[in-house]
Amino acid sequence: MMKAPGGAALALGSVLALLTVPAQASAQISAQAAGAASARGDSYADVLDLHGVPVAAKPATVSEINVFADQGAWHAYALPKVGDTAAYGGFSGPLYIAQEYPWWLSKAFSKIRLSENGRVIDLAAAGKPVLTALPGLLRQTYDLNGLRLTLELRFASSRTALVRAYIDDTRGRARTLQVAWTGELLRPQTEPMKSAPSLHATDKGVAVGFAKVRETWDYLTDGTERFEVTHAGPVRTTTNGDAYETSTARPVTVPAHGRTSLTWTETYTFTEAERRAEAPVIAGLLRSPDRAVRAGDARWRGYVARATHGVPAERRRLAVKSVETLVTNWRSAAGMLKHDGITPSISYKWFTGGFWAWDTWKQAVGVSRFDPSLAQAQIRSMFDYQITAASPSRPQDAGMIPDVVFYNDPARGGGNWNERNSKPPLAAWAVWETYQHSHDLRFLREMYPKLAAYHAWWYTNRDHDHDGLAEYGATVDPANDNGDEQLLAAAWESGMDNAPRFDAKLGAAMLENRDRGGKLLGYSLNQESVDLNSYLVADKHYLARIARRLGDRAAADRDERQARNLTGLVQARMYDRAGGFFYDAGIDSGQPLTARGRGIEGAIPLWAGVASRAQGAAVHRKLVDPAEFATKVPFPTVAKSSPYFDPAEYWRGPVWLDQAYFSLVGLRSYGYRADARTFADRLRNSASGLLGDGPIMENYNPATGAPLNSTNFSWSAALLLSLEDH
Repeated sequence: MMKAPGGAALALGSVLALLTVPAQASAQISAQAAGAASARGDSYADVLDLHGVPVAAKPATVSEINVFADQGAWHAYALPKVGDTAAYGGFSGPLYIAQEYPWWLSKAFSKIRLSENGRVIDLAAAGKPVLTALPGLLRQTYDLNGLRLTLELRFASSRTALVRAYIDDTRGRARTLQVAWTGELLRPQTEPMKSAPSLHATDKGVAVGFAKVRETWDYLTDGTERFEVTHAGPVRTTTNGDAYETSTARPVTVPAHGRTSLTWTETYTFTEAERRAEAPVIAGLLRSPDRAVRAGDARWRGYVARATHGVPAERRRLAVKSVETLVTNWRSAAGMLKHDGITPSISYKWFTGGFWAWDTWKQAVGVSRFDPSLAQAQIRSMFDYQITAASPSRPQDAGMIPDVVFYNDPARGGGNWNERNSKPPLAAWAVWETYQHSHDLRFLREMYPKLAAYHAWWYTNRDHDHDGLAEYGATVDPANDNGDEQLLAAAWESGMDNAPRFDAKLGAAMLENRDRGGKLLGYSLNQESVDLNSYLVADKHYLARIARRLGDRAAADRDERQARNLTGLVQARMYDRAGGFFYDAGIDSGQPLTARGRGIEGAIPLWAGVASRAQGAAVHRKLVDPAEFATKVPFPTVAKSSPYFDPAEYWRGPVWLDQAYFSLVGLRSYGYRADARTFADRLRNSASGLLGDGPIMENYNPATGAPLNSTNFSWSAALLLSLEDH
């Protein structure tokens, strides 16, 4: 399955060096070089289609335009499409995040205009420009009757994009040009958002301020945010309503057979303190842009080299697309988010401005493959809000990790923050996998007590009958004030929101959990979930590995002993011999709940190493059966044979790549390596757009491969990368 990495890495470095050097004076040389790269099949241009121009300030809930961001920035850009001549000369956007929600600021806020002898040079007259996305940058190239204009946009910090314009003479004649930039706001259509942006000229360019707006479900600003364009050279700016024009103070000379470059930055900040901190960064970028270009290109060469290490040639573009997806969804610390992390998707309104717990665990596993320090940061971003016994509102939840944290907590008017439930316990797996790439023993020491507290919480608050088998549930929270809301929170805690096994009409109900003194601790489902307890077995194994690596052999032995005991309980209580599959078990009956149909959660015991060999063989037969889980895109969340199967209904049939990953790794772990390879290839080939330039999706229709729900989904990208390690 894997190829020797050495040669691939060498070829990769050569290709990226080719792709990231500035445009040469000769179009013919560039075309020949690009053709050679394409012929070798190892070019990473346009692994994801990032072309499109917005028509309104408010994107659709799921944006149709894929964007590029880097370094954890809270703004992003796209490329115009070839043929959309009105957009030539600018980068689409930016898309800025109003604390938690994405909005387009402009169709193209900084569109360059070149003039000679008072006549504007028409960029469309050049014919077909090259508008391409490369690892770590966006590039546009226009050949203009003896001139070549190349525009490149990179992110140089967590708040600032660096943009450079290179103007080359290709005919041996010196040229004198007038250079200007124009832009216009895309103003939101409804108040109070409509009045929020305001345009201002500055002595170095132009800025957009934002009024305070606290629309919980649409638009959140504090009145301190600013987007600002800063030019390296002297400029003059005039504004006219929502439009502006910036021009160089003096004409620009392009020497014969030579080059002139222009540099500017585009910065989005939330607070005055951020602006003060960013000011010297911007000054340094404008003073020495080449240094930032070299550093950024080197960083991306490292990302791509590590992500494609050992990956077969036909899958390297998918690996790079996975990296680009994850990096674009990277958000740096801001607001209540204390560490950098990765959002599920910048392209989906409700996923843009927050970090989810089990998303984070899975994302960290993939990100650690190319950037272990970022993987560590995102793990910390969730543990920043681990509940402690000192909590004024929920001390009984000491050890718990909240479901999701956002830019705003409830005290700041945030509606998306959620402590009604936690998420499946995969944190120790994420920490250990990250350590495998970072070899950072300090990180293990830092995380181990926190992981142990999180693990213990499940048994304190989610084991209703104290039999060692845990249940999904809900916290004591004002929003969980009735059985329906508690059941909803419990389904959320599983991560499989609307799966059939959480249907009240099929018997799912809530139970109160109290301590010995009668104090209410929370709520549990009336069923012990097979995936949860399998995850807990894996959690114990990973805790044991960490403890052993830290020299605590007693703790390691204890965790392994507990893992063996829990394994026995899952095997005995949750496996249905007649059906040959694992199910949740009823608390009262102690029997598998087979009437709710088979779900992909029954394959988690293979990933966790919980199933016996005979049980693993039986589950394998179901996973490779076309009437069960071996659909066109394997493996659906509900078996095709189930009366509740719906190929397009969220957790009732679509293929989620995390569950497919667990199933594939489980098959391989139980010796079914050939089947694991076959079904991994089938998944990649059948999921629409995965091997092309389409976005990586939240999930896929198992029968058709059609894309479903959010685009550019982080945990899908992360686990596609991780799959290459198996």
